[in-house]
Amino acid sequence: MSDGRASVGGPARYSRRHVLGRGARVAGAGVLGPSLLAGCAGRHEPPRRRRRTGYGPLVPDRHGLLDLPRGFSYRILSEAGDRLPGGGRVPGKHDGMAAFASGGRATILVRNHELEGSVGEGSAVEGRRPYDRGEPGGTTAIVVGPDRRTLGESVTSSGTRVNCAGGRTPWGTWLTCEEDRSDDHGYVFEVEPGENEGALSREPIRAMGSFSHEAVAIDPRTGIVYLTEDAARGGVIRGGEQGRRVESFLYRFVPADRGRRPGALGRGGRLQALLLEQRAAARADGLTQGREVEVAWRDVDPEDAHDSALNRGAVRFNRLEGADFAGGALWFSDTAGGMRGQGQMFRYRPGPNTLELFLESREPGRMRAPDNVVVAPWGDVWFAEDWGDGRNRVVGITPAGRTYAFASYRGGESELAGPCFAPDGRTFFVNVYEPGMTIAVWGPFDPGGAAGRARMARAAPPRELGPLVSGDLREAAARRGIGTFEAAAYERLGVPLG
Repeated sequence: MSDGRASVGGPARYSRRHVLGRGARVAGAGVLGPSLLAGCAGRHEPPRRRRRTGYGPLVPDRHGLLDLPRGFSYRILSEAGDRLPGGGRVPGKHDGMAAFASGGRATILVRNHELEGSVGEGSAVEGRRPYDRGEPGGTTAIVVGPDRRTLGESVTSSGTRVNCAGGRTPWGTWLTCEEDRSDDHGYVFEVEPGENEGALSREPIRAMGSFSHEAVAIDPRTGIVYLTEDAARGGVIRGGEQGRRVESFLYRFVPADRGRRPGALGRGGRLQALLLEQRAAARADGLTQGREVEVAWRDVDPEDAHDSALNRGAVRFNRLEGADFAGGALWFSDTAGGMRGQGQMFRYRPGPNTLELFLESREPGRMRAPDNVVVAPWGDVWFAEDWGDGRNRVVGITPAGRTYAFASYRGGESELAGPCFAPDGRTFFVNVYEPGMTIAVWGPFDPGGAAGRARMARAAPPRELGPLVSGDLREAAARRGIGTFEAAAYERLGVPLG
């Protein structure tokens, strides 16, 4: 196309200069023409209360990039290859992300780049003060004005490896996580959104463990940090086919310094893994949807967290991904969990110290490979899919356990990542993973409020969607003297019960 760069896959090039360079500056859901949309770009739309699940059917995007419900619009803020004001270019593989309030009603987005390999091999975060000069990963920041236009971009950390997800802190910093287990990597780093490679960004929080980190979420009341692990070991079944087998754990970090300020987490603490109170080494696939089970936490060795958790009998998940804490509950996803390997959403409540399987997918249209998770301002749990078939979406879960699609990516085989909301709740941000694109979405979002998030944290899971258990399997479970859902978990893993 006009800028000469490669397509993201699909019928057209989706460059900000190409799609938006004709005066429109925004793309809508097929409702208004470009000139009318341009006139609405900087206006705050009054929120409306939804009277149905979700925001209605998705309208095909005439640019072939992002389908949204009627009344919503988007703007591409940043793309891999764009020039950075301080030199260098925007790196690729946009992953986890969070939004922070800044002066003048602006928003700062801090964004991960899940890069690995040699710095000289293609895209890299071109930092000046890296943690490890040989590694290409790190984070960048985008300053977004109240009119949802990019005001500037910069490198906020560099020299890390496979920066997949992470999470924001209640004190306004970003925790970027390395999904890696190589020497002197596999750590969490704290990044201050307004600083370009500050001192904190170069100091690993070693007490949080060296393992294949995915996401973090913090309980603002206690300051306890919850961490998910995405660790490939063995195999899972996805879409009915045998794939790699994965065994991962849920951890929490109890900080020694509860000061809740930048740098406090680096002063040490205890890393612990989740166990079922009544049964050690249980598989999460054996949990019954809607049934709360009591749990316990056991200390693990932070420098060998995975094997230590395994030896302590921690609950074994398939492949944990996103996490968010809101309304008194931790929400986290198992992207390959469930009897059909299409994903599960779990809820942990620190008050009663219980874990429950909130939702398990039986059919692709409901939930497919939930990845990054964010609780919306009004309480619904949103997640980005990573199914790998070129039809990935952003999907919401209501307190009643119903699901709805909010966005569908049609630009190629990539995934959506890093979903997050602006502090005022009026703008939704999301990344296209590869080659790398950050998008702002706005429209008639519901008003936020603590009551909605608390209602979601207390909602009863849907009762009709527990794992499928056949009559033969029930008989085998009875002969073995084990529960039906435990037997179902064994069957899923290919263990014959006879």
